[in-house]
Amino acid sequence: MKSIIITFFMLFSLSIFAQNKNFQLSTHILDVSKGIPAAGVSIKLEKYNAQSKLWTFVDEKKTDSNGRIPDFLPLEKGNAHTGIFKLIYYTNDYFRKDKIESFYPFIEVVFEIKDQNHYHVPITLSAYGYSTYRGS
Repeated sequence: MKSIIITFFMLFSLSIFAQNKNFQLSTHILDVSKGIPAAGVSIKLEKYNAQSKLWTFVDEKKTDSNGRIPDFLPLEKGNAHTGIFKLIYYTNDYFRKDKIESFYPFIEVVFEIKDQNHYHVPITLSAYGYSTYRGS
């Protein structure tokens, strides 16, 4: 019985954090200074137009209680989103609500999507630093 409960918990945990196959892009913020997800952070998504050399608005959302936005770039039948994109994490308000001074008022992460795969672009965050990588 104990092994059944553990197995169920592991499968349930994986299903919570599995990437949504209906969307091509997701992100996550972990506040490493607190050891918790950063909830309520506004994140804007923009796409670069190489011809005009301008960024165009795509979408803007707020992180959920787990610090995640799982649903940027909805996949449409036979249509993948490719190109150069930028996520802008508006971190100033996140720190300000806790009366914490921070160095970065916002963080821009630029990346390129070249295929139909899912892209997960998380950041680890503190008031005076951040790191990013391509997750899974």
